[in-house]
Amino acid sequence: MQLKEQRFACISGSLMIASQTLMAPAQANWNSPEQQWQTDAALLYYGEDNDRVTAVEGALKAVRTDADGQTLSLAATIDSLTGATPTGAVPQNRAQTFTRPSGRGAYTTAAGQTPLDDTFRDTRVQLNAGWAATLNPDWDYDLAGHLSREYDYTSFGISGGATRHFDRKNTSLRFGTALFFDTIEPEGRIPLPLSIMPLRQDFPDDAAFAAAFQATRGNAKAHKTTAELTLGLSQVINRSMVMQLNYSLASVDGYQTDAFKLVSVVNHDGVSLRQLYESRPEERLRHALFWHTKIHLGAPMLDMSYRFMSDDWDIDSHTVDLRLNWRFENGHTLEPHLRYYQQSAAGFYRPFLMEGQPVPEFASADYRLADMDTYTVGLKYVWPMDQHQISARLEYYLQQPEGPPGPGELAGLELYPEVRALMLQLGYRF
Repeated sequence: MQLKEQRFACISGSLMIASQTLMAPAQANWNSPEQQWQTDAALLYYGEDNDRVTAVEGALKAVRTDADGQTLSLAATIDSLTGATPTGAVPQNRAQTFTRPSGRGAYTTAAGQTPLDDTFRDTRVQLNAGWAATLNPDWDYDLAGHLSREYDYTSFGISGGATRHFDRKNTSLRFGTALFFDTIEPEGRIPLPLSIMPLRQDFPDDAAFAAAFQATRGNAKAHKTTAELTLGLSQVINRSMVMQLNYSLASVDGYQTDAFKLVSVVNHDGVSLRQLYESRPEERLRHALFWHTKIHLGAPMLDMSYRFMSDDWDIDSHTVDLRLNWRFENGHTLEPHLRYYQQSAAGFYRPFLMEGQPVPEFASADYRLADMDTYTVGLKYVWPMDQHQISARLEYYLQQPEGPPGPGELAGLELYPEVRALMLQLGYRF
């Protein structure tokens, strides 16, 4: 789940409060068959280079609005991920063997290559439902539910909020809250933090290896709870500009370690001596500030946003997103897109641990927690078809993690490989 969240952060769209409250869709009559529902279907392909992660996702969303502005939204998503993902272990000038997360079998990484777990595959089904309505001319409210299920992860969430309108709805203030309850059930049970990965070759028989592997295992499942509060302000500046400012506070409590990630212990020559299962704190507090503005510039519309996030894991991130929507006289739309994301490393991020030094309480070599810069460049085109429309979006994604150099032979190996990916999304609105 954590991997999916970060993989798709660069491509997921946002439903903006400003768009919902200040640019409301045309009212519809429940009995009008032409306007009862608006439905969006989309198919997304995401593929990383070097035979790493590939994802295919299908989504369907339907929204129904009545004459009183009451809105019901239903959405379903199914995605499938396959390929190979970095384990966190360092590369070496020799082949390396690793035990599979289940404890059944092993896999080998070639000399000079980043260790990848080639068994990475999962299918996720997600359902969402939402309801929004007007209490009176000054107040709106909304409620939503979320359910997501994959092979080893289940997530259930509820959310809601209230919006107060001022100055003929030119100003809107929204307070929202959300709760998520997650259950993690990794194959092979949950590894004990910073325990040593056993290797079959180090034991005389299968029984001895199985006993050593079980000694590194804890509970069959773990839990995580996320509570979030959001305060949002939307403002119509003039006939051509609308602006939104959001602040959110999220508290995460429970199991946040990635059960499939490793940390290598190396000597001063850069030789890997053993692998430890990673360990992360069970508490995390995040603050986020989000600013979003839409400006009509005649034919084109400029859509720009900035997000700052800071947490007590010492991660600070900045996200800038720019879109320029060109609508032509024939109704076709062209939208170039540019996104830049930068983050600092978590305080417990360790690309490797040194032999002879004390083992810290928390350590992770997951490159997603490292210093990094990411870039997304893309183009979207929309074709109108009577009351329907077809869209296509193509984007290129580049991620550049950074970190300290390694000792000995690690100095000549790629510890922080770049991640490149192509994304293609096809959509149909009817």
